[in-house]
Amino acid sequence: MGEVYAEPRFFIKEMEMDNRAIGFFDSGLGGLTSVPVLKRALPNEKVLYFGDTARTPYGSKSPDTVCKFSAQIVDYLVSKNVKLIVIACNTVTAMALDMLREKHPEVPIFGVIDPTARRVAADGVCNVGIIGTKVTIESGVYAESIHSLNPNINTYSLACPAFVPLIEEGIIDNEIMDLTIKYYMDDFVKNNNIDSLILGCTHYPLIAANIKRIYPELKLYNSSAEVISDVVDILTEKDMLAGENDFPDRFYASDLSENFLRMTNTLFEGYDTKIKLKKLDD
Repeated sequence: MGEVYAEPRFFIKEMEMDNRAIGFFDSGLGGLTSVPVLKRALPNEKVLYFGDTARTPYGSKSPDTVCKFSAQIVDYLVSKNVKLIVIACNTVTAMALDMLREKHPEVPIFGVIDPTARRVAADGVCNVGIIGTKVTIESGVYAESIHSLNPNINTYSLACPAFVPLIEEGIIDNEIMDLTIKYYMDDFVKNNNIDSLILGCTHYPLIAANIKRIYPELKLYNSSAEVISDVVDILTEKDMLAGENDFPDRFYASDLSENFLRMTNTLFEGYDTKIKLKKLDD
């Protein structure tokens, strides 16, 4: 599969080493799409990933529930002495980022929305579409962030609630997914003259090739990739980059579904990605 969007460029200087893991989490398997971007930019970094597959999707849950679940996961990651945390989930970023930062000021915590908004604003596109879960879209955080940086950009938002369940079931490279994309997006793209599209859910890079095939004229922005620019910057500035080490990457899920295991093996082909079951208190 060829590239369907440009990845950020990274500039790294030499410094002291910090071999603690970077924590990643998502409601399911979507956040896994951020990890290969990190690995290509910083191959020495180790990952501790938690996918809350037992309680996915988050996009249809109440803000209070999203905050409760995400706080449990961040508490767990902090207990494992991670050096920073990436919220590889747009819904959690929209609903819980500020709360999580206040709860754990001792650990840098990054969301995926602001880095993506900065990239869009800097590119100066005309009509940008934003697709995501119902919670993310109703929050309006993408449009607000973009307009605060570049008020001349027109933003149009669309909730696509069927995408995540289909992706979690592994229904990607087939006609069902293509028809679902067209059902949501045909009129949206045409009626608003969309020229660029934010994949406002970390699951959506897994269908980026489908979207690009159906709408080849669109420039796609991948929130899973954009956040890694900020991670590289903070690790560099604070002398927290990892050196060469033999520590393993660690992957945990609250339910070891067949699709999660299959997708992990697909995304990390050639890597040793043993996934362990980890239940969190309700």
